[in-house]
Amino acid sequence: MVTGSGGKGKGTGPKTVSDSQKAGLVFPVSRLRRYLKKGRYAPRLGKGAPVFLAAVLEYLTAEVLELSGNAARDNRKKRIIPRHLQLAIRNDEELNRLCADVTISDGGVLPYIHSQLLPAKKGKSKQKDEANDSG
Repeated sequence: MVTGSGGKGKGTGPKTVSDSQKAGLVFPVSRLRRYLKKGRYAPRLGKGAPVFLAAVLEYLTAEVLELSGNAARDNRKKRIIPRHLQLAIRNDEELNRLCADVTISDGGVLPYIHSQLLPAKKGKSKQKDEANDSG
């Protein structure tokens, strides 16, 4: 007796492949297509539009998660909190421009101290004074 796939049973038909798998993406292409249709942004919708949108969203998400993960690791934390997202976005020039008008709740601000507010270096200031006195 031979066991395997054959005969009239289920499982012999072709398996369905999702649009996300066809495009090699993780983000749901079909769901984005549904949202674009439901939103009525245009009277017609091309086949590539939801695929492109899913790819862009996936790229942006991966970029923000990578940078915020690095910020969390720099602070010796294992979880990403809003502070790490804020540090990641504000330290990256392009993401900062993209999210310029965005307020992240509990994100805080970037650490910055103006150079004139820092205490003067004692070793360098004495050398400058000696050079001014002799000249």
